[in-house]
Amino acid sequence: MPSHNLAQVKIDDLEIIGYSVAGEETVVAVPRLDVCFDIGKAPNQVISINHVLLTHGHMDHAAGIAYYLSHRKFCGQSPGTILAPTNLLPWIEQLINVWSRLDGNKVPANLVGVKPGDEYQIKPNLFTRVFPTKHTRGSVGYTVLEKRKKLKPEYTKLTGGQIVELKKQGVTIDYPLEIPIVTYLGDTQRVDFSQLKYIAQSKILIAECTFYVDEHIRRAEAGRHMHINEFVSLVESLNNEHIIITHATQRTPLREIRRILKENLPPEKYKRVTLLMADRQNPRRRHSPQ
Repeated sequence: MPSHNLAQVKIDDLEIIGYSVAGEETVVAVPRLDVCFDIGKAPNQVISINHVLLTHGHMDHAAGIAYYLSHRKFCGQSPGTILAPTNLLPWIEQLINVWSRLDGNKVPANLVGVKPGDEYQIKPNLFTRVFPTKHTRGSVGYTVLEKRKKLKPEYTKLTGGQIVELKKQGVTIDYPLEIPIVTYLGDTQRVDFSQLKYIAQSKILIAECTFYVDEHIRRAEAGRHMHINEFVSLVESLNNEHIIITHATQRTPLREIRRILKENLPPEKYKRVTLLMADRQNPRRRHSPQ
């Protein structure tokens, strides 16, 4: 039986599942890519995913680390891999050691410290790239991208044999191609992410927009979260096909959030937006514009 009633968003051949309410819990997974952005309280629907990409150490994003790792062992799975900001690694190691003592069994883990600019291979041709965010010390976001090699135009009409011969001669017949699939910002104030092409051109952007009314501007600034004013400026500078909004505050009803988004976003941007939690009571609905 599922431990959480997770929201589900289907975009082409990718399913995004998760739960994200500001201050309560945030966990967002893309099973087909074998990644889980943040871990929340470790719902059992994400335990089989091999890679947790942790953005920062706040409890609502990281509380489930020990349970995720321990339950994988209980289920006979290989140790989970957790990517986390390098400055958090000593504390995560301590956490795992304490839980191992409490549990009476060693909790195995593959911990990887990351910093902006790092890349980590998830699968053959599939990588995650790390970039800085503006939330806590060392906080980061992640882009999952596919790397391919594409044949140069001047060689596309050659036969297989001719291509093999050119390779034997040491001729470079292809060039690297990067396809950014999904970007997860995590909690952050607005940063000019348009300067990073892999974010600006990512097919799917998963971004927080926590606050929506003027009375909450100071709350947004104090907690280094995104207010609707910053969010509008952010998405207008990017070119993502799909935008999934996470981390909305419960201080503003979802119906009101929809109205504010529609009033503030250009129509062509608004039709690309999905509120992750909007259809949690009807999780099988396929993706469509809000």
